[in-house]
Amino acid sequence: MFETTEVPGVILVKPEVHRDARGFFVETYREPLYRENGIPERFVQDNHSRSARGTLRGLHAQSPNPQGKLVRCVEGAVWDVSVDVRLGSSSFGRHVAAELTAENFHQLYVPPGFLHGFVVLTEVAQVEYKCTAAYDPTADFGVRWNDPELSIPWPIETPLLSDKDRRAPLLSEVRDRLVTVPG
Repeated sequence: MFETTEVPGVILVKPEVHRDARGFFVETYREPLYRENGIPERFVQDNHSRSARGTLRGLHAQSPNPQGKLVRCVEGAVWDVSVDVRLGSSSFGRHVAAELTAENFHQLYVPPGFLHGFVVLTEVAQVEYKCTAAYDPTADFGVRWNDPELSIPWPIETPLLSDKDRRAPLLSEVRDRLVTVPG
């Protein structure tokens, strides 16, 4: 099932899971199905991270050549966040958050031009995500996870952060890096 969210373009995917005494089977991606349900981009890179409880990764974006991401948690649980920072967007600054777990199999589609981040809710979490563009280190930038302009109600007060994420600027300091909504 594909659910639109309050921020246009962000889609919560709840795939059908077939469970029995042996375990489970789930189809995690089929291009024609995703395309007909609002995710038209092609994916060219897959990433996988493993993190400890309380780790917050983000908020990250890329410009130029922004990446769209299809995110899922394959072990543990994360609180995943997508923030619209596309200049000219009617939902600029708004976010969508979803709990992605190894048990619920949900996926969050983060469109190109959005910030993305997540915090780990369990002892360990592994996250896999497909990207619509190859990683370009010169395009990578971040925004501080607790930027007051974004008012994201993270379920943690003192996360474990990388040095890069700890030093991330405020959104107001990276406006020249943001993409503009076409049209």
